Amino acid sequence: MAIRKPYTPAGVIPATLLPFNDDFTINWGEMVRHLEDVVATPGLSAITVNGHASEVHACTFDEQREILERTVDAIGDRIPVIAGIYADGSMEAARIARMSEAAGASALLVFPSNALMMGGEMRPEMAETHFKAVAAASDLPLIAFNYARWTNLAYPLDTLLRLFEAIPSIKAIKDWTAEPLEHERNITTLQNLPNPINVLSTNSAWLMASLTMGCNGLLSGAGSIIPDLQSQLFSAVQKDDLKLAQEINDRIRPVAQAFYSAPFLDMHNRMKEAAVLLGRQDRAVVRPPLMKLTDAEIRKIKSALEQAGLDVGDSIKSSATG
Repeated sequence: MAIRKPYTPAGVIPATLLPFNDDFTINWGEMVRHLEDVVATPGLSAITVNGHASEVHACTFDEQREILERTVDAIGDRIPVIAGIYADGSMEAARIARMSEAAGASALLVFPSNALMMGGEMRPEMAETHFKAVAAASDLPLIAFNYARWTNLAYPLDTLLRLFEAIPSIKAIKDWTAEPLEHERNITTLQNLPNPINVLSTNSAWLMASLTMGCNGLLSGAGSIIPDLQSQLFSAVQKDDLKLAQEINDRIRPVAQAFYSAPFLDMHNRMKEAAVLLGRQDRAVVRPPLMKLTDAEIRKIKSALEQAGLDVGDSIKSSATG
């Protein structure tokens, strides 16, 4: 196992995909191949596993542990690894946090509990209890995943400020605040606290606009496919090079529009198909209830990749059989 180094979440952080075989078992060889492809990108700060992009909702505790252990073994000596903490119950979240620290993670991305979906914004003490359970189980820095308001799992600003005051190990927020005014408010407020909280954008459908508001980083599933473009865009924004940022964003736009079209739940399914089209993976298998995309949608993804200037094969490969 690689030696874990101190890490403060910031910069460009792709969330990687998880390849499956046709029988829905994890394809470990393809997983490492994917990790190697992503981490070869200059300018990355870390990578994330056991998140939405790797279909964590469909993975068992033991699978999550093995994913993390194999990831750390493969690339942990080159880049910090962030582990997702996805659990509805706080006790289970704490168990995953303990496991993740033992397996070599450098930080933890804490998802909101789905139990808070029906009015959790009215009971901020519940979110605080959830985070305290994770913080008590691990000394690693935490990233609070703040969902879009339409999911009914968003943390109001007052709740976020309460969390940051009560739990000092929270060092960053993955901000999916889909309303630009609220997103900008979060950036200017949280990054200027006495103990600043880094805002990592996950508004990948409008990433350039988000980054120009002043985010200190980004954490994105689209980084599993276009980590180079995201890294270049972040660098251009940091250097105040608007012309270059616009040129890079012109390439990102068609891909982002293809990935994040309706239904939104298929975004990572689409990224898997893109990986096949680009010759980086052999299959685009997803675990149920997610289902394979239609040939028509795969053609749209192929067209978007071509518009972005990415090297796509001459024909659509059958990702069901490799």
